[in-house]
Amino acid sequence: MDFQRSNGHTVSRLTVHVVWATKYRYAVLQGDIKVRCRTILIQICEAEGLQILKGVVSKDHVHMHIEYRPSQDVSSLVKLMKGRSSRKLQMEFPELKKRYWGRHFWAIGFGCWSTGNITDEMVNEYLEHHRNPNENGNDNFIIED
Repeated sequence: MDFQRSNGHTVSRLTVHVVWATKYRYAVLQGDIKVRCRTILIQICEAEGLQILKGVVSKDHVHMHIEYRPSQDVSSLVKLMKGRSSRKLQMEFPELKKRYWGRHFWAIGFGCWSTGNITDEMVNEYLEHHRNPNENGNDNFIIED
């Protein structure tokens, strides 16, 4: 079984694939900017206790497969990564300020897809195993005796 986080009263393995793009899909993530963007994102993840399972910085967008704690939420994590990286990249690379004059480096929004080590079929099989055999209803939510 894969590594699981255990914290106080919880055991979890929450993973998500997130994607976000540069504003106007400008291909500015090249050369030193690309390398620095990767470094900044790694630093942010380390500071926030996130584990990067895999990541790619393309010329106009970023893909990350991360593992996070139950006390964290994906929306806040992406907001944090986009905000901090935008600020630092624009401070360190003045040429970006000419293209992104409104201080908005990343496009609005992001995509996210939950991932995990079990499938929907496995969960349904597990729940079916716990269903009372005398229960004839076809309801998806059964109260176990």
